[in-house]
Amino acid sequence: MTGRAGLPNLLAMDDDAFAKARALLLAEINDQARLTRAMTGREHFSDTVMAAMAAVPRHAFVRPKDRSVAYADRPQPIGHGQTISQPYMVALMTEILDLTATDRVLEIGAGSGYQTAVLAEVAERVYTVEVIGKLAAAAEERIAELGYDNVAVRLGDGFKGWPEEAPFDAVIVTAAPEAIPDILVEQLATGGRLVIPIGKQHGAQTLIRGVKMADGSLQTKKVLPVAFVPMVAGKG
Repeated sequence: MTGRAGLPNLLAMDDDAFAKARALLLAEINDQARLTRAMTGREHFSDTVMAAMAAVPRHAFVRPKDRSVAYADRPQPIGHGQTISQPYMVALMTEILDLTATDRVLEIGAGSGYQTAVLAEVAERVYTVEVIGKLAAAAEERIAELGYDNVAVRLGDGFKGWPEEAPFDAVIVTAAPEAIPDILVEQLATGGRLVIPIGKQHGAQTLIRGVKMADGSLQTKKVLPVAFVPMVAGKG
């Protein structure tokens, strides 16, 4: 695996207490993958993605009062009107990015840092942008405590991406804009993959997978219906 230098002893001990719950979650993700294969085209997720899901301690990314249900396959609130995504959705979005160990990934919406950590297990380098200051700071601290040394966190406007580090091999967006931001497509390398939910809050949303073509256009495919918090622009 890429990125994690090792858990601190206390966290590792804590991690052991959740081993059974994590194993049950992985089985549930496998079941969900089979049930949705007609829409996603993936009957099962790769060993690399499933190993990443097994390696990341989700209980470290939820609120203390929610730790007993950290491995339930559902989104959970993390404060500031945001959520930690459903584990199946995290696995699916990582899967359809088709990452390799040499890929550089841009993530829009760090949130708690859970999806970030899963990406860091798979890719060479992850650049994540979060618009909410307290979430960005907490995610950066949590990721560092867990030993991930291949992640950079920025407080900023996700609609602007991270131009200084472009182009990226993959871009993943964990909140829903109403249309694909052109800037994120511009920051994607030719052949790069984009995974993003599109649609209005409380309205129909669809997970989209796109591939950037040689002429700069984005070839897109609808994956499945989803429900994400809205993507919001930064303030100045």
